[in-house]
Amino acid sequence: MVNEAHCAHILVKTQKEAKELKSKVEAGEDFAALAGQFSSCPSRAQGGDLGWFGPGQMVKPFEHAAFSGQPGDITVCRTQFRWHVIKIIEQR
Repeated sequence: MVNEAHCAHILVKTQKEAKELKSKVEAGEDFAALAGQFSSCPSRAQGGDLGWFGPGQMVKPFEHAAFSGQPGDITVCRTQFRWHVIKIIEQR
């Protein structure tokens, strides 16, 4: 069972932007560089890195994406903050 996740994300306004950025990451572009360039979240200064978090610390759709995937996965989800491209870095 996953108790904590370490993720990075890119926060954008539209699903189209999120899907385009996911494709760029999957094609080999640097996630941190893309986060620094495109994310509207303050975490952009750290390449989108959100550090470790446990259940109940993130909004439900984000938490579900972070805990249901596997390390290395890149996924897209929508929350009340707009669209996220999430990179699952580690889980424990």
